[in-house]
Amino acid sequence: MARKRRARRMARVLTETHPDAHCELDHGNALQLAVATILSAQCTDKRVNEVTPKLFARYPTAADYAAADRAELEQLIKPTGFFRNKTTSLINLGQALVERYDGEVPGRLTDLVTLPGIGRKTANVILGNAFDVPGITVDTHFQRLVRRWEWTDETDPVKIEHAVGALIEKRDWTMLSHRVIFHGRRVCHARKPACGACTLASLCPAYGTGPTDPTAAKLLKGPRARDLAAAAGVDPDLVPAQAAAADVP
Repeated sequence: MARKRRARRMARVLTETHPDAHCELDHGNALQLAVATILSAQCTDKRVNEVTPKLFARYPTAADYAAADRAELEQLIKPTGFFRNKTTSLINLGQALVERYDGEVPGRLTDLVTLPGIGRKTANVILGNAFDVPGITVDTHFQRLVRRWEWTDETDPVKIEHAVGALIEKRDWTMLSHRVIFHGRRVCHARKPACGACTLASLCPAYGTGPTDPTAAKLLKGPRARDLAAAAGVDPDLVPAQAAAADVP
């Protein structure tokens, strides 16, 4: 019960800290989100968002991916890395959607995880953001932070998903995922977290992993870096201009 209370208090603070949290993959429908999520493997969301406008315009339907010319598709998605494997996934995804779901992305986890290129993490991204079905997205940031916060000591992503799901109310799962990922990208970095400029400092069992003095504000990243510093009670002027302008990892 103590762990659940602390987790829910931290979740409430994250709600206040990251009011702008959202899915950072640009998309207009479930198919576009599925494609963008496949492309995001070992690639930044920023790079994916640079590639997808032309891609979505060229391939608006599942049938278009199913019938895609491999060389052309590879060229379009090459900047995202691992483009040959991703091309195979996208073509096979299009074919599976056409053959089994009339070209539409299904809205059930059990169906989504049977599709090429879509595992449980990707399925939860699609469910939460395209279908408003609560889901927990256990990416590298989420896994790292909930273990650092001692919400769970599990290492398997599915077990982490279930462990965190038992702590947080289901209706909050999707937005919690966004907020934790936002926090991991902007504040609680893997090697050097900004402990001294973190709104969770008083609740975090890992406080002290990074610098605890106000200069930790220099580690904050993203366009709201100065707002994050102020929310933690730290002078926002300590945040360098380049940090506020920096790309979020």
